[in-house]
Parts: sequence; structure tokens; C-alpha cells
Amino acid sequence: MAIPTTRAKDKGQIAINQKKCTGCGLCVSVCKDFSLVIKDGLATTSETEVFGCIGCGHCMAICPTGAITINGREISPDDLFTLPSASEAAHYENLLALLQRRRSIREYTTEPVDPSLTDRILKAAATAPMGLPPSDVHVMILDTPQKVRQFAADFCQYLETMKWIASRWFLALMRPFWSKSNDELFKKFVRPLISIYTEGMKKGDNLVLYDAPLAMYFYGSPYADPADPLIAATYAMLAAESLGLGTCMLGAVHPMIQNGRKAASFRKKYNIRYTSREGVFVIFGHPAVKYSKGVNRSFAAVDFYKEQNK
Repeated sequence: MAIPTTRAKDKGQIAINQKKCTGCGLCVSVCKDFSLVIKDGLATTSETEVFGCIGCGHCMAICPTGAITINGREISPDDLFTLPSASEAAHYENLLALLQRRRSIREYTTEPVDPSLTDRILKAAATAPMGLPPSDVHVMILDTPQKVRQFAADFCQYLETMKWIASRWFLALMRPFWSKSNDELFKKFVRPLISIYTEGMKKGDNLVLYDAPLAMYFYGSPYADPADPLIAATYAMLAAESLGLGTCMLGAVHPMIQNGRKAASFRKKYNIRYTSREGVFVIFGHPAVKYSKGVNRSFAAVDFYKEQNK
């Protein structure tokens, strides 16, 4: 048995060189599938695995003697690397400074984003944690302002055929079937947004992706954890910030291209392989504006659970 994704249908194959194994048990402690046990003082594969090896690589990475290898599910011993030292990693203050410096930038110079920076962003984003390996996150890249504008123009043309979803008659029809928040969202956000996008494009203004020199669309598959594309996009955004680029996360395109024949045709043109429960665009470029101040943000609520007296 194995958990399926679009990239893997079979479980990973665990091999143990018992001549190298010291029986330390570290591999057993980190395997949450219970695929490994200590038997007669040495590590061996278990007969009581839950799903079968998902290819997380924890056991292979933690083994101090290199006794364990995994093959399958897009992983092999060649994927191992030595972790950077703690001194090379960003300390909290450095990380907080990076996070505080990042602002949503929609104004860019005409300078293109060098392809080497795109590669570095993708390399960093690929390290994002995922619900289940191998990652089922897909990335569609528009790497010139011309491609970005063409996508936005096509999207606005598509939206012209979809205006009915925010029409008064449709919202009145749907009111008994969905929540108050949905009704308010469509009236106060979706309807004006469609108008802003389409009318702006008619005037030559790209308010969809802002003619950024680089845009990436992160999305999943029917098998993917819904959070995976959003986490990968966040990693990409922060990597770009560290490289001196401005970024902005844009969520309005994704939900509009998920359902219906016209949406399927639009996705096919841009080689968007799957519908996805969650997805998001990130745009990148050299900032044309510079901020010297930030704005404090907060959560809606932070509640610490208090154990009730019995």
C-alpha cells in the first residue's frame, strides 16, 4: 500500500546495510510510518507499517553511519546533502528584519529579473515543507513583462465572459445556498474586482499582474495538501526579498480559473496541469519605490487554551 500523488503511486524502497548499522535506533524514532524496527539489535523493515514509506528521507538523513538508503517516490541517496552549520543560518533578529522589510510591491523598474535569480528563488521555494512527499506543487512561470501582460489580457478577456457570477440575479439566486460572508465577498470584492480588472485592461492598465517582469503561479493537484502551494509561494517571496527583489502575492486569479469548460481551456493554453483547491500568484521585480517605514500587523486572535478544572 502507498499514498498516491501525481508523481508517485508506489511506496519508497528502504534498504538497510546491516554491516553498517549500529542499532542506535535513531531511524526508528523519526519514522512516523512505523516502517522500521530494531530487531536483534539492528534496524530492519517492519511488517506493521501504516502506509508504506512515503519517501520523507528522515531515516536516511539521520543515520550516522549511512546504513539506510531509500529509492523511489522521487528520492534516492543522491539527494542527500550536508546541512549548513548553525552559524551559517539566519538568527532570529536577521530573519525578523527580512520579514519586516518585505512589503507588497506592485511598482517595478523596467530592469528584467536575471534568470539566475529565478533559479535561486525556485531552489529556495523547493525546500518548503509539504503535507506528503514528493511535492505535488506545480509552478507556471511568466518570465518577461510581455508574457505577463499577455496572460493578464487573456485573463481579462476570459473574465468578460464570466461577469454573470457577480451579477445581481446570480447573487440573489445563490443567497439561500451560501453563507452571509460569501454573499458579502461577492458583492463587495468579486464584483468590483472584475470590473477593475477588465476596465483597466481596456485602458491599457494591467491591474491583474501589474506588468511585473516575472510572475510565478503556484498551484497543487487533486492529491496535494491545500496548504502546499501557499507555503512554497511564501518561501519564494522571502527568497526574492533576500535577493533584493520586490514581491507581491496575488490571490484573485486562482479561484476564477478552477471551474467550467472555459476555465479548462484557459488553463490548457498556459499549461496549468490541474485544478487546485488553493493556488496563488507571486510577482517579482526590481522595486521602483522605496519604503523607509513599515506597518505593524496582528492576528485576529491569539488564544491560549486553559485546562478546565474537573
